Amino acid sequence: MIADYTPDRVKLPFRTHLFNQKAPSSTLQVSVIIPVRNEAHHLAKTLEALRLQCDRVAKPLNPAMYEVLVLVNNCTDASLAVAQSYQKRYPEFSLHLADIQLPAAKANIGTVRRLLMDEAHRRLTSVDKADGIIASTDGDTVVDSQWLWHIITEIERGADAVGGRILTHADKNPVRLFHLRDVTYRTLVARLESQLDPVPHDPWPRHFQHFGANLAVTCAMYQKAGRLPEVPYLEDEAFYEALVRVDARVRQSPLVRVTTSARTQGRVAVGFSEQLRCWTTMNKNGQCQFAEPAGAWAVKFICRHKLRHLWASRWGTNLEAPLADIAAQLCISADWLSETVHHYRYFGEFWQVVEQQMVKEQTWVKKWPLMPINEAIAELRRMGVHR
Repeated sequence: MIADYTPDRVKLPFRTHLFNQKAPSSTLQVSVIIPVRNEAHHLAKTLEALRLQCDRVAKPLNPAMYEVLVLVNNCTDASLAVAQSYQKRYPEFSLHLADIQLPAAKANIGTVRRLLMDEAHRRLTSVDKADGIIASTDGDTVVDSQWLWHIITEIERGADAVGGRILTHADKNPVRLFHLRDVTYRTLVARLESQLDPVPHDPWPRHFQHFGANLAVTCAMYQKAGRLPEVPYLEDEAFYEALVRVDARVRQSPLVRVTTSARTQGRVAVGFSEQLRCWTTMNKNGQCQFAEPAGAWAVKFICRHKLRHLWASRWGTNLEAPLADIAAQLCISADWLSETVHHYRYFGEFWQVVEQQMVKEQTWVKKWPLMPINEAIAELRRMGVHR
């Protein structure tokens, strides 16, 4: 049977609901989902941070306004026991547990996070909360004390989804320098983007992250985007792309913060831990990181900004000349761009196809070859881009 906690392994997909059948509270606003696989060492701290959520003035949040759904899957450690113990110790904390054993082909983060987000969506909409929020984090991650309050605030200001900032614990591992260079570069690119292609729903200050350890979306937008894609890994990237395709207002808020572990032995085949392992190898071999030049980003952002404005008037307006200029800058066929601009319902979907065409025609990568990341950072700063 499925209960709030049980040692019995649930065989999916033969069960419709992961958690108990009791209807959620009518005051529920946020359902927080946590996929857990062998996180016994971290999980208590993760749950403690969620239980002690506060508002802007450090007043505890009403515990009835949010719940936490923990899905323990394919574990070989004491993760379930840790979660059960925490649940018994704090019965007023709305913590729901399920323990499953997935077959090898389905035992991946994409399947588990999709199961959880679908369940959160079902629970929120069952109490007529189409505007309810599905918030995602991980079992090795500690959210900020005002994490939920800032998520709710960003949604109330008009965002459909929120990508929060993910920090790592400082250490003396030389690989951390690779990580910090990457963060510096991506933050400067985000700053340039906010200058050259500003959008009202994601103003500066902002950042570049939209990953499963710190992500939130409204139920309505989750449904509109087609739910979390069925992919074995990088499911958060795939979901972000799905949000962009339907012109979701994604806010990459620096106020919505979490801290996660910087371990190289991760639970997924592709992800942050794999990136850390790659950087470890590069460090041992004396290799440097490479990145796209600042000039390439500037051209893309300027062209996207122009296309964004042309998009609204694409019917009944002669776009041949401006589109030809944009196509030349993006190194793609002007005829292809003129034809394609009319084929898509959403601008985000159209821009994704443009980027795919840039890769397909290959002229762009020849014009803008990758360069050492330190040089790319220096270029961005010379252009007047600052964090």
